[in-house]
Amino acid sequence: MSDQAAVLHVKGRVLVGPEETRDELWVVGGRISYDRPSGARDIRTVEGWALPGLVDAHCHVGLGPHGPVPEVTAEKQALTDRDAGALLIRDAGSPSDTHWTDAREDLPKIIRAGRHIARTRRYIRGYAHEIEPDDLVSYVAQEARRGDGWVKLVGDWLDRGTGDLSACWPREAVEAAITEAHRLGVRVTAHCFAEDSLRDLVEAGIDCVEHATGLTDDTIPLFASRGVAIVPTLVNIATFPTLAEAGDAKFPAWSSHMRRLHARRYDTVRSAYDAGIPVYVGTDAGGTLPHGLVAAEVAELVTAGIPAVAALSATTWGAREWLGRPGLEEGAAADLVVYERDPRTDVRVLGAPVRVVLNGRVAA
Repeated sequence: MSDQAAVLHVKGRVLVGPEETRDELWVVGGRISYDRPSGARDIRTVEGWALPGLVDAHCHVGLGPHGPVPEVTAEKQALTDRDAGALLIRDAGSPSDTHWTDAREDLPKIIRAGRHIARTRRYIRGYAHEIEPDDLVSYVAQEARRGDGWVKLVGDWLDRGTGDLSACWPREAVEAAITEAHRLGVRVTAHCFAEDSLRDLVEAGIDCVEHATGLTDDTIPLFASRGVAIVPTLVNIATFPTLAEAGDAKFPAWSSHMRRLHARRYDTVRSAYDAGIPVYVGTDAGGTLPHGLVAAEVAELVTAGIPAVAALSATTWGAREWLGRPGLEEGAAADLVVYERDPRTDVRVLGAPVRVVLNGRVAA
């Protein structure tokens, strides 16, 4: 919609919540209303099944295979996510400053976690601040100021000395860092593939773990009791066999570990969900993974055994509540996606949006 003075009429089924549907909504001045506006002359109608704009809770706008990318590339990444229906992104670490996107009403809204904070030589070159434990608290405070309520740690990575995944930080360092983050009013998440960093991070008070492939019967109850969320990024975990093959000659223990984590990925996610751990949709787009994969990640959660409505909530109603952003509420910014069929009966429909509406304008 080129003119925000026009009124958009969305009719059919508006999925306000998992069980709450309305027959129609109106977009007036870029905002949602459930009352027909009086005197409106320029009314445009869209028909179908409407959901809140999808959430990609692990995405990297401004990140490429070797680190930060030019703004024109970051713009293409964000537009690709938008056209796939992802209108709210939690950027889980980026070396690029993407605050310029906030002024663009045609780009998804981004919640930033600053730049990754990693141990020296323990992450992908060009992505993170690479520091030692004594500096962790100060860097967490720095990235808390740069972000939008989140900070991202690299909790484990390949240790070239042992030839396998291992925890990056001593327990006392993560305790001090998470305490400082919470004092500053921000939440903390961490990249974790393996098993041995999880207990220390959760007992130190972490709010979320990315990937979480190392969850076991010992740590799943701990996550559940503490309410620690996970973002499994199953479309990224699907690349583990390829990564393992590349590492066979130099790091055979790491390669074998990655294959084991991949083999049990669906069981891990299903067990986490069954235990009551909050699970949210994230693609890990950016770096080496393409953008626009949000529908594929929802389908992966269903493949793992999560019910379709719960998987939808993990990218819509529940995810927006978790991130403190509104859905299809009266007066909220009109960020919504319209589909031809009911996505609750087949989540694959998410891959074919009929219309994407962002800030009240039909964007795609």
